[in-house]
Amino acid sequence: MFDLEEYVVSTIHWTENHTHQSARWHSENAAPLPQRTVVADDRLKANDAYRQACEGTALLWRGDFHNARQLLQAMGRRIDRKPPRFSTSPSENFHLHRRSSSHRARVLGKLLVLLDDDYTLTLRRAPDVRQACLEAYGPEKGPMAVSLRELSGVIGAHQWRLKGIDVPALGTRIHPHYGVFAPVRGEYVDLVAHTPLPPATRHSSASSTAFDLGTGTGVLAAVLAHRGIQHVVATDISPRALACAKENVHRLTLTDRIQVSGPGLFPEGRADLIVCNPPWLPARPTGPIEQGVYDLDSTMLHSFLAGLPAHLRPGGEGWLILSDLAEHLGLRTRQQLLDAIQAAQLRVVDKVDTKPRHPRSKDAADPLHTARRAETTSLWRLIPAP
Repeated sequence: MFDLEEYVVSTIHWTENHTHQSARWHSENAAPLPQRTVVADDRLKANDAYRQACEGTALLWRGDFHNARQLLQAMGRRIDRKPPRFSTSPSENFHLHRRSSSHRARVLGKLLVLLDDDYTLTLRRAPDVRQACLEAYGPEKGPMAVSLRELSGVIGAHQWRLKGIDVPALGTRIHPHYGVFAPVRGEYVDLVAHTPLPPATRHSSASSTAFDLGTGTGVLAAVLAHRGIQHVVATDISPRALACAKENVHRLTLTDRIQVSGPGLFPEGRADLIVCNPPWLPARPTGPIEQGVYDLDSTMLHSFLAGLPAHLRPGGEGWLILSDLAEHLGLRTRQQLLDAIQAAQLRVVDKVDTKPRHPRSKDAADPLHTARRAETTSLWRLIPAP
């Protein structure tokens, strides 16, 4: 579990108008404290900014906000001039892609802005970011330096939170919070919405219970309640996710049907149906933003499988929603997954498959296109082995 305080690594220092100044340093992806920080403004050329950022110098922007965004784009284009090399090995390509993405984040993360005591951004033509920052970072704790790239993500997340994401299976919208995995890939939601419910939930519909483990926005818990499950317990290890799920449950007027619990994976008791959509790729996340995608050593997957038999009611099922992208990338084999299921004393009674519909699966320019094109997302129906 990530603690937000871990990302306030230290204090950043710089000299401006012959005066020594400082502020808290904050990075959601755990970027280290810059060793050197200089003041930059509209006079800075993109080539010079790119060179200094590559050398490790942070640029604290004091010019026009829109010029800063244009500078960030120009720096990105300079990174793209030297495309990463790729091999014939899917796993090596994955690691090369992550290394390239890390380099890009490291260089672009050197363009910084300063947020005042109340999260005001005092740059020419700067938007009002106070509410967006309050939602992402919590109560103000004094001036704070963040990368413009991170702040752009905070602003975008605020817009998503306001507008929400349409979920056809619910006939309404879900509102994600910053740092919480958003249901933009509808295929896994549709699997839960359309797979036949276990007989145990149909035979005792008035007392049917389900657990949604790693609930995130609460979307799957809402789908289960929408399908008639009378009591759903939604859990997560992330405080951000718990707050997000509670807000969505309230918006959907499902507080009498859905209980949000945590931090943790399994709640107490047993259920007729236990659903888990763990991170699909066994790799180390660099921060809370990546926690919904990467899970080192597939820890959540194995924890779900290991705890499932003890938390199912007689006749109940566990639903594991998992993409096989890790298999196509050479990060996990199908046999390793089957062995993990067997080791947990579970057996597969059915597997429902669907193909991805997101744009990246059709983007031939994506360095992982071959794996994404072959990807299948599956709902594995599991019961305790006899």
